[in-house]
Parts: sequence; C-alpha cells; structure tokens
Amino acid sequence: MTTPLPKAELHLHIEGTLEPELALALAARNGIDLPYGSADDLRAAYSFRDLQSFLDLYYALMAVLRTEQDFTDLAEAYLARARRQGVRHAEIFFDPQAHTARGVDLRTVVEGLGRALDSAEQRHGITTRLILCFLRDLSAEDALETLESARPYFGTLITAVGLDSAEVGNPPSKFQEVFALAREAGLHLVAHAGEEGPPEYVWEALDLLRVERIDHGIRSLEDERLVERLRRERVPLTVCPLSNVRLRCVDRLEDHPLPRMLEAGLLVTVNSDDPSYFGGYVEDNFRALTAALGLDEEQRRTLAANSFHASFLDDKQRAAYLAEVEAHRFG
Repeated sequence: MTTPLPKAELHLHIEGTLEPELALALAARNGIDLPYGSADDLRAAYSFRDLQSFLDLYYALMAVLRTEQDFTDLAEAYLARARRQGVRHAEIFFDPQAHTARGVDLRTVVEGLGRALDSAEQRHGITTRLILCFLRDLSAEDALETLESARPYFGTLITAVGLDSAEVGNPPSKFQEVFALAREAGLHLVAHAGEEGPPEYVWEALDLLRVERIDHGIRSLEDERLVERLRRERVPLTVCPLSNVRLRCVDRLEDHPLPRMLEAGLLVTVNSDDPSYFGGYVEDNFRALTAALGLDEEQRRTLAANSFHASFLDDKQRAAYLAEVEAHRFG
C-alpha cells in the first residue's frame, strides 16, 4: 500500500470521529440505550439533508460520552486512525457546551482528551493542539461562561478557540466580545464561516473576531474582493470536501471549488471535519479529490505543505514537517 503523504489536520471535530462500533461500546459500558441494534443500523442513519439534520444525530450520539475514559478512548481511536492516514500534526476541535449542557463537567472532557493527547507524539508520532469551540447557536453569554470556566487549561491543554455548529442566522459578530477576551488571554483564534453562511460571515470573522484561520470558507469565492484579501493576507482556509458533499453544500465532489481556490492562490488545506459521519478521514479526502478532480502530485504536495504553513506549530516543528512533505515520494 502507498505511504500516505505527510500532512497536518486542522479541521477535525473529535466528537465527529465517534465510529458506530465505539458509540455502541460506550453505550453498553455506560448503560445507555441507543435505538440501533448494530453498527450497520447506526451507519444507515448517517444520511443527511443538510447541516442541521447532521447536527441532530451528532448531538444525540454524544450521550454515550460520560467519563474521562470515554473521552480518552475517543481521542485514542482517532489518533490511531490519523497516523495510518499520514497525519503528523492535528489541531483538534472539541465542543464543551455540548457536554456541560448534559451534565458532564468540563474537567472530565478536557482531562480525558488530554490523557490521550499528552502522549500522542510518543505513541503515534503525532503532535497535537486542542481548540475549544463555542456553539454559535447558543448565546454569547453561554460562550463567555464557557471561556471563563476553561481558563485553568489555557496555554497548557487548550491553545485556541473556535466557532462552530449551525451557521445560518448565527453570524460571527454575535461572539465579538468572547473572542476579544480569548485574544487577550493569548489564545489563537479560528472560526467556521462561509460553509452554509454567506461571504459576509467571512468578513465578520476576519474584521470583528480577528481570526487567524477560516474553517471551510468555500463561499468566499462568491466575493472577488474577499478572495483578493484572503490571497493577499495568506489567510488559511480549512476545507473539508467530503463533508461539503454530504451536507449538500456542494452537489458532487467533481463540482468542488478546491481547484479554483488553488488557482486563485489561496492558502487552502484539506481536512475531514467529522469523518465518522462523512465517509472518510483526511487521506480518504485526498484520495477522493484525486479521483474526482484529477489532482496531480504537485497539487497534493502543495495542499500538504499548506496544512503545515497554516498550523500553529512553531517554526522549528513546521520546518521539520515541511521537509517530510518535500521528501515524500508518491507510489
């Protein structure tokens, strides 16, 4: 089998790596009844009309995550898969509000994930960062409370904040205050924008939240001025092709705007988003794009290099990983 191209994954929701088999195992361990008799039955439910229909199932399955060990097992399962997919560095999203709202303490979530991530480099050869995401369909006040409760982990386990969940009707401007406080605390800033939401949301994320990266951003191409700014300022876009198709943001992979984004000189990266639900991890996305769009070796190498350029790695780590990309030989 061909060795996967070394890459960083910058848009990965850890809750979205919950495979049916693990979901059922955790449900049994925690005494939770799920309305699915088998992993195949659960996989059959992974048919989504849009972002909201996906989120409904996504949040329902989180009920199986209760203990520190559950979160450790979840992260460990992802890391093992990611290594096989060529991932050398992962910046991982998690949604604390989705857990605290159902009575799971923030400490349980962060320290459970941390147990797996702390030794990820030794066991899997993957360096990691953890990004706390605010659910944009909840209130700004709830986000502020979450930020304050997470302060003990800033700079150690948590190195950035993000913004995710249902985009339409929840503009970035709603969270301007909480992002300003996160910036003052020394955290990196990212935000989902321009997936289902309009290009105006990308402008808001840049100008009001002052983010360093845009997650998704595929609708940026609708605004020529925005494209020019993203190109000029080298703002990274963490694109998730299989996710875009499964959530009906793009009709077919053959229609995906990624080639146009590359042609426009944008700093675009390829990621898997919620791979258990969307049919593939990051190398699976690379392979699907190559089959559907005919990406050549140089384009794939550029995408891999972009992922490290767009990361929050220090210069020494980044240079080492970029050398791996340059040295890679395609089979």
